[in-house]
Amino acid sequence: MKRSLLTRSFALAALLMSVAVPASAGTGDPTDPDPVFRQVTDRNARLSLQTYGRPDGADMVFRISGSVYADVPGNALDPALRHGQKLFGIEGYNIRRLYREPGTTRLHQLSREIVFYTDPADPTRILREWTNPVDGKTYPVVPINNDTVNFGPFDVTPSYAGPPVRRLHDETTWTSDIPVRTDFGATLGERFGLTGGVYTAQEMFDFFVDEREVAARTRPGRVPSGAMETKISWARTSPWAPFMCLAESEVRGGLTYHARSWSLDSYGEVEPWLRAEVEARHPLYRSAPGQPGPSQNSWSSFHAKQLGGGATTWAAWCSANGR
Repeated sequence: MKRSLLTRSFALAALLMSVAVPASAGTGDPTDPDPVFRQVTDRNARLSLQTYGRPDGADMVFRISGSVYADVPGNALDPALRHGQKLFGIEGYNIRRLYREPGTTRLHQLSREIVFYTDPADPTRILREWTNPVDGKTYPVVPINNDTVNFGPFDVTPSYAGPPVRRLHDETTWTSDIPVRTDFGATLGERFGLTGGVYTAQEMFDFFVDEREVAARTRPGRVPSGAMETKISWARTSPWAPFMCLAESEVRGGLTYHARSWSLDSYGEVEPWLRAEVEARHPLYRSAPGQPGPSQNSWSSFHAKQLGGGATTWAAWCSANGR
């Protein structure tokens, strides 16, 4: 009798532990990442992989909220456009998933991102037009709408290792700084007013995961359910956005983006006002891509969607749309 009670007690304890830290069983889809994720033992690797996507292969979201400022060397455009002036708010998200090449250990991060430029004084008021203080003309505002933003493939074997991390107070943190250099004059045949036709930017990310979540998400052999609770600080320095119709080669300066981002389990957790805008005007961005493919950024997306893939030029678009 005592042996039976003891056995049941152990069984109950095991059940409670499994409820406290749920594990994904996957869907059986051959593109699910969880069979690959399950074999990863490096703690940092298990953390970083869960920022790329949910281990069960379902969509997750990184909600993005922040501001955009004018970066003007020497404050040379004052008073029309002052250095440090807040030009826009930004509100949107990246929706992503992890995709495994069937029958392999090769993973891809597949995502789309939609980020709206908003009134600097009201983050929920999406801007439809903007008056350029340099030329005095009003232009339509084109949101960041990149379909797609993909990464990979990367081979996730049992020896796969993650980035170096630090513990700051009760959080584990790590950094990803990405210098971007793309010759659009050569690749797209469109210079966008960029110096030499070359787009240069700096993307800077800091990731933060609290220790409770780290403990639950890094147990070897387990595949956690849902999205890891992650906070991100993001900054970007870049040329003027293409809809602003300011040629970097003629108007010295650019933009500084500074935003916060946080993980959500799914598109359904995005705020209703933001979902309403997406569903009315950009319904593609309700889900992540289904297959790997080429990536876009704000400039290549503008070239594809506003310039018709080269059917017209950036200068002609600005001339036709400025009033």
